[in-house]
Amino acid sequence: MVDEQVADAFVQVLALRLDPAWRRLADDERERDLSEFARAAARPRDEILMESYSLVGLRSDADLVLMRIAPSLGRLEETAAQLLRSGVGRWCTVARSFVGLIRPSRYVRKPGAQEQAFITGERAAYLVVYPFTKTHDWYRLSREARQGMMNEHIRVGHEFPQVRQLLAYSTGLDDQEFIVAYETDDLAAFQDLVIALRETEARRFTLSDQPILTAIHRPLEDALRLLG
Repeated sequence: MVDEQVADAFVQVLALRLDPAWRRLADDERERDLSEFARAAARPRDEILMESYSLVGLRSDADLVLMRIAPSLGRLEETAAQLLRSGVGRWCTVARSFVGLIRPSRYVRKPGAQEQAFITGERAAYLVVYPFTKTHDWYRLSREARQGMMNEHIRVGHEFPQVRQLLAYSTGLDDQEFIVAYETDDLAAFQDLVIALRETEARRFTLSDQPILTAIHRPLEDALRLLG
């Protein structure tokens, strides 16, 4: 989807909720709405990198997740506005929106393929994404203490190579401090990873890590068809 030139690019996780009344429209109206939305999504393809995921029937508050990467926050805003006024987008509300920056990690000198989900490789079947915030006490620790706990965190993560991740920094830009996004073809392995990470020392410094969105990767046309 993207290459290594996205450093310092902006990330948005945009979760949309469809008004159920749309499904009661005539077939030809729904068809036009889906086509118009798909065309709007395709227009900025050269500068907006986007993957689509379905949540239909999996959550009560969202039906479609768009993972979007752009060179500026302004482009994310402009293209989101375009989507929301196009076709079925007019029947959607923004259920969740997380915004952050892709920046080099303070704890990993050279990220490997496992830490570069959405930067290298093919898309996995599932996306698990959530906002994440650490406690104030975490930042009062010494740099060495934090690095030691993160080394343990990273070591545990490497025991699950079938799970890849993207970390985006939201500090000062959004309510959360980070956006954590995982890709995997094996949700049981991902759950095992989460359980293992909760036993690490760094877990004591987690303030919040919800809501958790678990969505299924779909080409946009397929994701839209599932809407109704």
